[in-house]
Amino acid sequence: MKDVPRRSTVYFDPEVHRALRLKSAETDRTISELVNEAVRLGLREDAEDLAAFAERAKEPGIRFADAVRDMKRRGRL
Repeated sequence: MKDVPRRSTVYFDPEVHRALRLKSAETDRTISELVNEAVRLGLREDAEDLAAFAERAKEPGIRFADAVRDMKRRGRL
């Protein structure tokens, strides 16, 4: 069974809403289509970030003070 679109109320900053209306008219796409695409892109980026964090979770950490001390020792600061 196909998912049925859900309705939600979203309040936009007036300038953002105006830009959406203009882009909608220019691209012949609905504001809903534009917003859904933007949200999907944001969620996809979040998923990529989470995957990168998980991939690096086992890497050894370094304390900030140690990093600064090492940079000073190597003449980088």
